[in-house]
Amino acid sequence: MLALRKSGEQAIGRSRGGLTTKIHARVDALGNPVQFALTEGQRHDYLLAETLTKDVSGADPLADRGYDGDSLLESLRARNCVAVIPSKKSRKIPCLPEKHLDTERHLVECFFQKLKRNRRVATRYEKLATNFLAMVLLAGITIWLA
Repeated sequence: MLALRKSGEQAIGRSRGGLTTKIHARVDALGNPVQFALTEGQRHDYLLAETLTKDVSGADPLADRGYDGDSLLESLRARNCVAVIPSKKSRKIPCLPEKHLDTERHLVECFFQKLKRNRRVATRYEKLATNFLAMVLLAGITIWLA
């Protein structure tokens, strides 16, 4: 597992609701975690899309609408990948993924549900990004072992 934060950067953002953090994860075909990254809660998902997919080639990456972007799709096509990413509603020409591939995206959602069974991850008790990432990594390890 790999953390994608520089040591001096803070990954816990502030909003009206308090401290927020987004967990970005890449999972394998069985729903086990391969890579983690944190961003501030107010940041867009697409910012880490290229980082999470930079060593993927010859696969069918599955992702949410937040990762739909022309540069990412071009990059994946150049690496012989068939991206299964639903189009954003604002896209003029929507790209509809194949239904049988789109149903596999539930593995990612199931992974996040398993991750949130860990109380410290679900309630975000940690105030520092490094401590929160450590708890996410520990929860990811327990998912691999289960």
